[in-house]
Amino acid sequence: MNKGIFERISKTNHEQIVYCNDKSSGLKAIIAIHNTVLGPSLGGCRMYPYKNEHDALVDVLRLSRGMTYKASIANLNLGGGKAVIIADPASDKSEVLLRSFGKFVESLNGAYITAEDVGMSVHDMEFIRMETNHVTGIQRAMGGSGDPSILTGYGVFVGMQAALKKRLGITSMRDLKVGIQGFGNVGHNLCKHLHEAGAIIYGYDIDQEKLDAVVNTFGVIPLSNEELISADLDVFSPCALGAVINPDSIKKLKCSIIAGAANNQLEKESRDSKLLLSKKIMYVPDYVINAGGLINVANELQGYNKEKARYQVEGIYYILMRIFDYAATNNISTLEAANLLAERRVNEFIKWHH
Repeated sequence: MNKGIFERISKTNHEQIVYCNDKSSGLKAIIAIHNTVLGPSLGGCRMYPYKNEHDALVDVLRLSRGMTYKASIANLNLGGGKAVIIADPASDKSEVLLRSFGKFVESLNGAYITAEDVGMSVHDMEFIRMETNHVTGIQRAMGGSGDPSILTGYGVFVGMQAALKKRLGITSMRDLKVGIQGFGNVGHNLCKHLHEAGAIIYGYDIDQEKLDAVVNTFGVIPLSNEELISADLDVFSPCALGAVINPDSIKKLKCSIIAGAANNQLEKESRDSKLLLSKKIMYVPDYVINAGGLINVANELQGYNKEKARYQVEGIYYILMRIFDYAATNNISTLEAANLLAERRVNEFIKWHH
């Protein structure tokens, strides 16, 4: 068993994996620290009823590695980390369990800083904070930054502007056709910006209530998921689930640009980014365009300033322009370009410190 885990973590180059077990609170959690070259690792804590420990480990390794790339490309002095709690948020969550998790975070002496993720809320972070200061994403009233989805949505909007300028030479969004898949907090915020910019918005959400809300507020034109994927759009924006970009959906896509907030949009990164490249669809790397939330919580570490956080999120535009140029110059996909630039920053720091 150990051999399997060590093999797995040396393959992904993780620094540390911490298994947290507390019988009295029922806590079973895994904290994965991928890389701390640029600074302490920061990444959300996800509570999810994984089928088994193996699935939980696979998820936390993948997510923490992704955070290294996201922090690096966003020019933050942070590394990549993530935590998963194996539990059902609807029935297993308690103050004792959350505080127990907080104690494990505290035991890492700042090498890992936590925040909310799937199955967790800003309110949950307050219980964790009773045991450790290594927490971000807390309420404004408690000195935090509050809801990170506001700046995540704004970052996706800014990133979309960069892609439109580069791919279509367009600076105005008036009458542009944008299709949004998923109207959670981020999709809703993105929709608000697009509506104000005069875009024509098409949308789908599995939750009829969320869809009705944006139809009534922003005049979104509702479509089925199938219709949305094959619609004649300028921009397709996946803001819900991952793996929605795959050989099947790529065949149907008629958009010029894919720019959305969902994590891991490509089912298989290398294969699907090449398919999009050959179809001349510009893919905006998800971990770059959705970095607004991370930039927002990272600002809490120095004392939160809303204007500064917003200004940094606007920098996503220039980061993406650099990625697009690098991809074009080297004749590689935008995802490959983003990965290489993120890795380069980490490697330069390794050299500099040695």
